[in-house]
Amino acid sequence: MVRGKLIVFEGVDGTGKSTQVGLLKHYLEEQGREVVTSFEPTHGEWGRRVRAAAASGQRLEVHKEVEYLLRDRREHVQQVILPALTEGKWVLLDRYYPSMMAYQGATGEDVEEIRRLNETFAPVPDMAIWLDIPVQEALKRAQNRGRERDAFEQVNFLQAVARIYAAMDMPWWRRIPAGGGVMETQALIRREIVTCL
Repeated sequence: MVRGKLIVFEGVDGTGKSTQVGLLKHYLEEQGREVVTSFEPTHGEWGRRVRAAAASGQRLEVHKEVEYLLRDRREHVQQVILPALTEGKWVLLDRYYPSMMAYQGATGEDVEEIRRLNETFAPVPDMAIWLDIPVQEALKRAQNRGRERDAFEQVNFLQAVARIYAAMDMPWWRRIPAGGGVMETQALIRREIVTCL
C-alpha cells in the first residue's frame, strides 16, 4: 500500500485555514484521492484543556501547554493520522506541530526543541502551507466571523508568532500569501500541491 500524504495548514487565526482545507479536500477528491481532514488541538481530553483555558482568557502555564499539546498530538497521530496515512489516504490538518513551534515559541519556549520533541513521534509533513496575511487583517477577519478573541489573539503576541512562522525554513515549508480572494489563495495552494500528486 502506498503511504498517503500529510498536508498541514498553518497561520494565525483568521487566515482562512479551515476554508482552504475544505476546498483542497474537494479538489483532491475530484482527483480520485481519499481524504481525511482534522485539526489541532483536537477535541480529545488534552486538546480540550488547552482550548478551554484559552477561551476563558487565561492561558495555562507554558510548560503545561507544551505537555498537554504533546499528549494531544500523540493521541491524534496514533488514532487518526498514522492509520489514514497507512491506508494511503491524504490527511489535511488545520494546525500541527509548526503551530506549537510558533505559539509556544512566542511565549519563550525553544522553537527547535519543540520541533525535536514532536518529531520523535509525529510524522514530518509532506508539505506545510503557511497562509500569510498581516496580523491586523487576520484579527479583523476572525472578528467578522462573530467570534470572541481568545487568550492567544493579542496583537503583540500574534506578531511574535508571525515572526517565528516567517523564520521557519524546513524543506517542506511553503509560504502562501493569503490576502487575496479565497479562490485566488486556493489556486496558489493547488499549484504547490501538484508536486505531491
